[in-house]
Amino acid sequence: MSIKNNIEKFTQTLPETCRLIAVSKTQPVDKIREAYDAGQRLFGENKVQELMAKYEALPHDIEWHMIGHLQSNKVKYIAPFIHLIHSVDSAKLLAEIDKQGKKFNRTINCLLQIHIAAEETKFGFSEPEVMQMMESAQFKTFQNVRILGLMGMATLTNDTTQIRNEFRHLKALFDTLKTIRLENVTMAELSMGMSSDYALAVEEGSTYIRVGTAIFGERHQH
Repeated sequence: MSIKNNIEKFTQTLPETCRLIAVSKTQPVDKIREAYDAGQRLFGENKVQELMAKYEALPHDIEWHMIGHLQSNKVKYIAPFIHLIHSVDSAKLLAEIDKQGKKFNRTINCLLQIHIAAEETKFGFSEPEVMQMMESAQFKTFQNVRILGLMGMATLTNDTTQIRNEFRHLKALFDTLKTIRLENVTMAELSMGMSSDYALAVEEGSTYIRVGTAIFGERHQH
């Protein structure tokens, strides 16, 4: 299967409410260009250095999504052009994004990453933490970030019931947060689902799926 065919398959089967982010991490520029030529415009990266290099090398109508764990000291490099940061997992990081947004005179779109998996290794806010942050005085001072929704990663397991429950849990939190009226929050996007579990995520209300392997094939490790 070619990259083009894989993208077309997603385009034809995804509901209108859900968009495909092609996860291009570790993929060479020519493969990303192949996806671009097939009409794909949303790409996801998880390392700042790699993201910057690709931003420079590829057409500027690409929507770049930061989907990996982001360190505060790296925010300044992607602040001028990033379309959406999916992986905001602390108030400290959000404060830094706001600061850099101010510097570059733009409002940076963010998703709050929620820890829904059974694995301890995954990043993200717990439910009480996210509520606490959104109700904090500091949160109300942010002028250059816009919270567009939530992101979550399900447990790596073959147990579809567990995965579905984790996605459902995230969707329920998303619906709860929708009812909270805050200046810099518009709960519109729910980023959940990857190559192995995107079908379940779509059924549970995902608006962004993050897919690499199912588009580019097995990844080569650096």
